[in-house]
Amino acid sequence: MKFIVKATITVVAAALVLILTGTLYTLEEGQQAIVVQFGRPVGDTVTEAGLHVKLPFVQEVRRFEKRLLIWDGDPNQIPTKGREFIWVDTTARWRIADAKKFLENVASEEGAQSRLNDILDSVVRDQVSSSELVELVRSASWVVPEDDVLKEVPKEQEAELKREIARGREEITRTILLEAQRIIPQYGIELVDVRIKRLDYVESVREKVYERMISERKRIAAQFRSEGEGRSAEILGTMEKELRQIRSTAYRRVQEIQGQADAEATRIYGNAYNRNPEFYAFLRTLESYKENPNPNSVMILTTDSDFYQYVKQAIPAEAQGLPAPVSQERTP
Repeated sequence: MKFIVKATITVVAAALVLILTGTLYTLEEGQQAIVVQFGRPVGDTVTEAGLHVKLPFVQEVRRFEKRLLIWDGDPNQIPTKGREFIWVDTTARWRIADAKKFLENVASEEGAQSRLNDILDSVVRDQVSSSELVELVRSASWVVPEDDVLKEVPKEQEAELKREIARGREEITRTILLEAQRIIPQYGIELVDVRIKRLDYVESVREKVYERMISERKRIAAQFRSEGEGRSAEILGTMEKELRQIRSTAYRRVQEIQGQADAEATRIYGNAYNRNPEFYAFLRTLESYKENPNPNSVMILTTDSDFYQYVKQAIPAEAQGLPAPVSQERTP
């Protein structure tokens, strides 16, 4: 008898636990739920966190996120309006706005990601292919560089830098967002934001761009070297000109100083010799005696020559015990 009572109590307790487990469910913060009965949603979306009630065994709970979710698309190769092929990598932020419609149309987050891939990739491709590359890269607030900056830019790129931006990257992403928002609400999804993460040339185009950049850098470097060589030649020419001018001025000054010195010496000599002209004549005659003429020449003079006038006026040779002078002198 006691065994039967215990068994009955155990069965009733287990039944109550099963009923309570199937009836009560909890909802965490940041989640929303839809109660499904036989595969169909019943009632309104449950958005408040806490303990909630449902019918046991016949109803199920499907939980979904209320927070923002991330969509990252695969990079796509898309041609621009100017036929430049680029890789476009986009990202988006979305949330489940209507859980019931979301459950009926896409069922899960994986299904929503797949549907977003189709919609956003299509919209991005349309917008990129109808836009110039410069508009995808720059913003509408692009400011044209000043003239000092443009001096270092090649002429063929200067016009592109000065080009006015009609739409800009922000306007293009805003258009992508608006176009996608017109389609996505039917799936119970709210698209919050769309951004272009990265733009890049495809490999074949990138190599050509690199080659063009390298050749352009080489051209600019050659221009700098040429300007440097020209400036160097100009500086050297100026230096040589100044050096010749300095040398010419110095030589002229030396000649002036030497001329002044010679004039002063001549004046001093003149003053000194004018005191006794006869002594000057005698001194110059003695100096001429000391000069060495050409050893291969012979000079013949007579005894009455003026060249010997001071010798003839000197003490006679006989008085000095010397032989008489000859009328012919050979100068070695």
